[in-house]
Amino acid sequence: MTDFYDRAQALEQMQRDAAIDAHFAGARAAGDSLSHCEDCGEPIPAIRQRIVPGCTRCVPCQQWAER
Repeated sequence: MTDFYDRAQALEQMQRDAAIDAHFAGARAAGDSLSHCEDCGEPIPAIRQRIVPGCTRCVPCQQWAER
């Protein structure tokens, strides 16, 4: 027998899963990553290119840009 809290928890999980799926769908739509940083010209590691699709900066330059 489910109660109010069980239904609320199930709804919350469903909404969380949908938000995560939407986030990653947008990231995949960003396009291909660059092989070298657009700011400093250093190579962007392959692992970063896979994790952050569409990245154009290395980590230090991205951190600097976000400040």
